[in-house]
Amino acid sequence: MGKLFGTAGFAFFSVLMAGATLLLSASQLHAASAKSNYDSKCAMCHAENGSGKTPMGKNMNVRDLRSKAVQRLSNQQLEEIIAKGKGAMPGYASQLSKAEINALVAYVRELAKEK
Repeated sequence: MGKLFGTAGFAFFSVLMAGATLLLSASQLHAASAKSNYDSKCAMCHAENGSGKTPMGKNMNVRDLRSKAVQRLSNQQLEEIIAKGKGAMPGYASQLSKAEINALVAYVRELAKEK
């Protein structure tokens, strides 16, 4: 009986570890996808670091995504801006899934931490 429990316990532990590894991999993949989407859709104006200090960003007077004013916006507000656009910024609802938009919001939050 003790040997059976030991084997079952080991199997359960193995399944938990495999699940954790898959979740970590999915999380890393999600972050990489968010960076890729940011680089292709946002960085031209908002800069790689979110500062807005690009020729296009300066011309359009875009906000620094790392600023307190932007970071105070709720996730829902940021999602709406990304989805629908704002001012001269186009919306991306037709090009990005809700999950991708949520990942971009998380990426914008991370940019502020790196400032």
